Amino acid sequence: MAVQKVQAPRPLATPQEVADFLAVPESRLRQWRYLGTGPAYRKLANHLVRYRWSDVEEWLDRESAVA
Repeated sequence: MAVQKVQAPRPLATPQEVADFLAVPESRLRQWRYLGTGPAYRKLANHLVRYRWSDVEEWLDRESAVA
């Protein structure tokens, strides 16, 4: 019987981590959140904004396909 490896989920990303990854200022992410045009995000307790890396990658794929 083969043993399956289960990948641990990646941690949620901070706005600064996503901004660094996309090479944009963090203020651009705030603007995209306001306009509803950026990657999907979650608001946690104390108004903390976090992103799932899979959502960021999916958004990037969609945006790249449009360009």
